[in-house]
Amino acid sequence: MRLFGSSIVALCALLCSLSASAGGTPGQFDYWVLSLSWSPEFCVSNFGDEECRQPRDFVVHGLTPRNEVGRSPSSCGDRERISKDLLVRMLPLMASEARIQREWNVHGSCSGADQQTYFELIERARRKLEIPDVYEAPEKRIVSSHDEVLRTFRSTNPDFANEDFALNCRGSWLQEVQVCFDRDLNPRACAANVENDCGSKLLMRSR
Repeated sequence: MRLFGSSIVALCALLCSLSASAGGTPGQFDYWVLSLSWSPEFCVSNFGDEECRQPRDFVVHGLTPRNEVGRSPSSCGDRERISKDLLVRMLPLMASEARIQREWNVHGSCSGADQQTYFELIERARRKLEIPDVYEAPEKRIVSSHDEVLRTFRSTNPDFANEDFALNCRGSWLQEVQVCFDRDLNPRACAANVENDCGSKLLMRSR
């Protein structure tokens, strides 16, 4: 009976260890990825979402800790509810209370920062990037290409290089622009594991 009890204790310890390692260790990562969701595309399949109650253009999806190689940390354990004041503060950038909470649960909890600091990092990262005028409230569908979108962002943001951006599409439709920063929030090249799957023809829905 004692042996059986010892085995159970050992098994629980192993499972707890595996669970902890699956999430990752908060603060241990290589760089950041700021994801900007193209809201008109998101709302095609998420029409009832809070974000879609009014027309929007690029919306901050999140700021993700990433590793150069291997698995990036995710859901590191802290799921503390975000205060109402902080939700209200972040809504202009992120558009959805549910998204703000989810991004903390999945990514912010792995940042090594507290909630206040993590969302201040999101604000800082977003301020470093200017959205080109052509993508502000377009009245009709934009027909473009992967390279043209990069050129447009770079001409508006000369401190960034092509390699600092990655474009994520569903078919030919742009879903996200991802922007890579080092841990001090300086622009840097995205690693190969950042999804960059838009083809030569790229379409952007209007509001």
